[in-house]
Amino acid sequence: MSIKVCVFDAYGTLFDVGAAARIAAGEEGRDALAAKWTDVAEFWRQKQLQYTWLRAITGDHTDFWTVTQNGLDWALERTGLDGDLELRERLLALYWELQVYKDVPMMLAQLKAAGLQTAILSNGSPDMLDGAVSSAGIETFLDEVLSVQDVGVFKPNAKVYQMVLDRFSCTADEVLFVSSNGWDAAAASGFGFETVWANRSGEPMDRLFAQPHHVRSDLTDIPKLAGV
Repeated sequence: MSIKVCVFDAYGTLFDVGAAARIAAGEEGRDALAAKWTDVAEFWRQKQLQYTWLRAITGDHTDFWTVTQNGLDWALERTGLDGDLELRERLLALYWELQVYKDVPMMLAQLKAAGLQTAILSNGSPDMLDGAVSSAGIETFLDEVLSVQDVGVFKPNAKVYQMVLDRFSCTADEVLFVSSNGWDAAAASGFGFETVWANRSGEPMDRLFAQPHHVRSDLTDIPKLAGV
């Protein structure tokens, strides 16, 4: 079957999750953050993901914004910056306006010009995703923004990937799924999607029950992989 729908994870795939800490670190008067912003960004993302997995396993679902705040609070305490409440609020505000990677707009434009349907499939809550998409100016390139909030469980639960088939009335092998998270791409492969791991940081392959079909360092090749 040919690819009809290209679906993207949001955070880390289209949106640069390190941008909030990096931008804040460059602002006047933030010397303490400037010395530690890479650790803050890494810890924040690690805990954000870990909390989604734990909540999925235990069935204790909450919205992604709560998970994002919890992850930041852990990261700030871990780096000794938890006493700066103004910094916390600034970082959270910036998370609603994350920058897209430079390869994103052109890639999405090429897919749409070729007549393919495009979507985001994300752990993010609807309001967070709407804010990020609008801020980045990519809403015209997307047919749908799907949030796990509609099924009440985080990735990699199969209910999340099923949302794509339900929304686009397609079969799994008509979907190209792209994620910067190796475990996400692997789970989507197991579900039946054609998958791409956008391995921007050159990480080793996860040892899981399935593996991504393609591995790329950025999103430049996505139109080609989709048959454009």
